[in-house]
Amino acid sequence: MTKLFLSQAQLEEWALADKADLREGRLVVAAEGGTDWPLTPAVHVVQLVSGEDTHQLVSKVKTEEQLGRLGAEQMADSILVGDSAYEVVPGYVAEVSAPSPERKPNSETDLLAAFILNKMG
Repeated sequence: MTKLFLSQAQLEEWALADKADLREGRLVVAAEGGTDWPLTPAVHVVQLVSGEDTHQLVSKVKTEEQLGRLGAEQMADSILVGDSAYEVVPGYVAEVSAPSPERKPNSETDLLAAFILNKMG
């Protein structure tokens, strides 16, 4: 399984283009006849704003659950962990199987992975 981070901005762009939508915590891909996949709320930690990166969070993706275990507080596009502040990009994590380059995608999961990897590339 491959974990892919999808920013809230990317999901909004897809929703405006009627390509995909987020409904009840699931990614619904219009091109796949409304097939859906579960998403987990998460953030991509972009940079340390102040303090020290004692938890080595910069450039990592963390789910809300993981942030909770660290005692982190999220406020819009930032998180606080103890005395450290970080800039983050809010979004979601999707777990998909990445399609093999030598075979055509044949399952819904392969098609989602191909769609997302194509959009991110």
